[in-house]
Amino acid sequence: MEPIVAVEVGTNRVRVFVGEAREDGGLMITAVGDCASSGVRKGELFHFESVSQCLERALHQAEDAAGLTINDVHVALSGSQIEGLPNRGEIPVEGEIGPTHVEHVCRVAREVTLPADREILHSIVGQFSVDGLCGVKPEGMVGQTLAADVLIVHGKHARMYNMVRVVKGLKLEVTDILFSGLCAAMAALSAEQKLQGVLLIDLGGGTTDYMAYAQAKIADAGALGVGGDHVTNDIAKAFRLSTVEAEELKMQHGDAMVSAAGRTRRLPLPAGAGETLRTAKLSDLQNVVHLRMEETFGLIRARLQRQNLLPLLGGGVVLTGGGAYLKNVAQLAEKVFGLPCVIGGPRNVSGLTANLAGPEYATGVGAVLCAYKNACQRQEQARGLWKRLGHWFGLS
Repeated sequence: MEPIVAVEVGTNRVRVFVGEAREDGGLMITAVGDCASSGVRKGELFHFESVSQCLERALHQAEDAAGLTINDVHVALSGSQIEGLPNRGEIPVEGEIGPTHVEHVCRVAREVTLPADREILHSIVGQFSVDGLCGVKPEGMVGQTLAADVLIVHGKHARMYNMVRVVKGLKLEVTDILFSGLCAAMAALSAEQKLQGVLLIDLGGGTTDYMAYAQAKIADAGALGVGGDHVTNDIAKAFRLSTVEAEELKMQHGDAMVSAAGRTRRLPLPAGAGETLRTAKLSDLQNVVHLRMEETFGLIRARLQRQNLLPLLGGGVVLTGGGAYLKNVAQLAEKVFGLPCVIGGPRNVSGLTANLAGPEYATGVGAVLCAYKNACQRQEQARGLWKRLGHWFGLS
């Protein structure tokens, strides 16, 4: 199998990951290109040339490190325009349910009417039901009605196409477009967590993606146009600072929870030329950060509550993305969701150094994993086709 390359164009960083299959069937990350991002806001492109230059630099880094020329890439995409739409398809059956029935009901479930400017990224089968009995493997069962629950992940065509144009402008082909939240979940979650039911939240610089699993299946997904940059902007406005100064203050003293000690401790604030020294209470900074993060988690909680998914999340909450480094952010998530929360990172992939095992790399590594899984499935389908052809023509 050829090396697999994934591109992650984020609000703060542009990264290119190269993965190669091991002899035992596993996956190894062999190279990473990393560049500060420019021209992206809230996960979406707003300056074509800037993004192109950043991606080109990251690509060259990855090519040099891997010793290869990159021609095809898989693109991980985020942005507030991405939404999840649950849908159910149902068909009548007579007698034993076979593969054709399963294919038919999945096709019916995927037939949704979206606005003309929307495009489907993923259509993910959640569970099957036979005569109202949910969570079954339908093939071989007997019933009268077969239903399939599908999650349709979709986004605005124009915004996705703009990213594709940037990639193609560098003489690359886009093999697939993947939702960043799905990629992060692929890298950071275990099969046991998915079986228990789990919520993954990827805290990016300009967006927050989430994936909810219930009964080992994807139950909901989406993205918010709110990320770490919004916390920085809140701090800048509250204390009359530049965004650079606000980011540094957030990194040094930011806290998602308000502490008792913070009410008495004061922090020096950057002062301009001719200005007197300014200070602020640590608790005031903590409160600014707390309110924004509480609101972000609250929006996701409200969505899951409307769909009655919260009681199904026995595995708790897993946080990934650069925002997972924010002090006490897991504690705040536990408070908002009423569930245990841990910081997650890439797993089940070799070749990761300690520097690449952090939560901020979950999306990029997960994009390689998603692409690898899809490639393996295509190979398996091709082998099955050749086997059937050989049988038909007496070659096996």
